[in-house]
Amino acid sequence: MSSRELASFLRSRRAALQPDEPRARRRTAGLRREEVAARAAVSADYYRRLEQARIGPPSAQVVASLVRALELTPDERDYLYRLAERPLRTGPVLTDVVDPGLRQIVENLGDSPAAVMSMIGDSLLQNRAASALMGDTTGLTGDERNTTYRWFTDPSTRAMHPAEEHEEEGRARVANLRARAATVGDPRAGRLIGLLRRRSAEFERYWLEHRVAICRSGTKTVLHPLTGPIDLDVQILDHTGVGQVLVVFTAPPNSPAAGKLPLLTAAPSAS
Repeated sequence: MSSRELASFLRSRRAALQPDEPRARRRTAGLRREEVAARAAVSADYYRRLEQARIGPPSAQVVASLVRALELTPDERDYLYRLAERPLRTGPVLTDVVDPGLRQIVENLGDSPAAVMSMIGDSLLQNRAASALMGDTTGLTGDERNTTYRWFTDPSTRAMHPAEEHEEEGRARVANLRARAATVGDPRAGRLIGLLRRRSAEFERYWLEHRVAICRSGTKTVLHPLTGPIDLDVQILDHTGVGQVLVVFTAPPNSPAAGKLPLLTAAPSAS
């Protein structure tokens, strides 16, 4: 991690904080540097040099103070520790070999679409329901295997979701990738980010917002040619020991989606 990336992140988080006094008295958004320095119990000059990338990484004690001063979320906290080269834990190395326990879960979920991905979004395994719902992605190779890469480079990926959700989904994917990349001990994460920053102006715009948030659950609307729109709940469960995540799509009982999911695996193309 570079000192410039650390500086940019600190500036973005400072700008996101709301000052106590009315905004009308402020020429810029967020807190002043001096206010953050006071909160963190460091000198204003030291904090200014951090934001200007004119000093080496802060100590673990200073990082802890900055976490409190900037009111960081747990995901942002972990990211800051990585930026400052003070990781809280050793991250897993990515592997393409699917964990046997995750494989067993995925293959026994029946009509519930489920998949295993690497922590940075590489498709590793899908059950029949997931392939029927989202298309078979496990046969893809190279960068095409990555779900975030496809989102920003392949229009057909976005066509499966309502247009009004695209911006929020794009931002969430970038925030998730930033957080995930900071927790894995693998150069593939940095290479993927660099590639997307070069190839997608939209990705670059969201990247410069410095949002950090791991996706753990949510809802998605999938536009499927057989059933029409399907509203599903999504749960994303980490298996940090092997650097993989389990993704499961479920439908609330007695909902329209609950009646549509079995139709996907019953279709001839799902066999």
